[in-house]
Amino acid sequence: MEVKQILDTIKEYDTIIIHRHVRPDPDAIGSQTGLREILKVSFPDKQIYAVGEEEPSLTFLSRMDVIEDFVYQHALVIVCDTANIARIDDGRYSLGDKLIKIDHHPNVDPYGDISWIDTNASSVSEMIFEMYDTAKEDGLKMNDEAARLLYAGIVGDTGRFMYPSTRKETFQYAAELVTYHFDRPALYKELYSVEDKITRMSGYILQQFNLHPSGLCTIKLTKEILEKFAVTANESAQLVNVISNVKGIKAWVFFIEEDDQIRVRLRSKGPVINGIAVIHNGGGHPLASGATVYSWEEVDKMTKELQQVCLTYKDQ
Repeated sequence: MEVKQILDTIKEYDTIIIHRHVRPDPDAIGSQTGLREILKVSFPDKQIYAVGEEEPSLTFLSRMDVIEDFVYQHALVIVCDTANIARIDDGRYSLGDKLIKIDHHPNVDPYGDISWIDTNASSVSEMIFEMYDTAKEDGLKMNDEAARLLYAGIVGDTGRFMYPSTRKETFQYAAELVTYHFDRPALYKELYSVEDKITRMSGYILQQFNLHPSGLCTIKLTKEILEKFAVTANESAQLVNVISNVKGIKAWVFFIEEDDQIRVRLRSKGPVINGIAVIHNGGGHPLASGATVYSWEEVDKMTKELQQVCLTYKDQ
């Protein structure tokens, strides 16, 4: 079983360095730093680090460790919530002695000496709690801070338990986590409070979105629009579900222009969209994916492909 193999490997190493994906969301931070806290309290003699570029809007969850390259010598590296090697934050993950992948995305890019993939899990934070629950008789311990972080990750990736990925185990694990001492109202406030500029841009999106007859909804955020509202490409992630409740929508896509690329955020209520994401330098879940394109002509091509997926779904 993967959990036992991972735990046995953890016990072998004195230094463990935990990575996650670039442009992190609450699950990436929650699973990464939640695992760090579990390992710290379980193995106080080990050196445990979580690394990567910090996302300012999520530093309330946890801060990253800053370490030198030499720390990777003879270290175990664990990567959480990252389907593709190209999306691992901090390329030094390859400097360690052994690599473990823990993820809930489709395993389109297998990597690592050990991998634990569970596409049925709502989040990797859920998987980390399952790991603890499975191995608590074998030495793993939970504390209040780890519980707060894992709960935040589960809440973030399930949309407060509204997304289809939410399953019976999700509620069971969340129920266990809330028995620990942390301020849930304060956590929700931090997770879902938005700056006024984000609210103003949401108004723009609600006025400007294009709902196609196929059921595909498209939003284009050019550099000029982002600058007008003083919103960064990273911050625009907070807006991806603004139009999710529009009647008749089957899938929606945000095209967000950056300096040398156009970031694509894809969501769906039924049509499987991760295959299109893979074609365009991305991937993800069947109903939630991301991609990268490099011209507005490619945006038009991708839009047509997504419309066809939506039309096919209508015929089912």
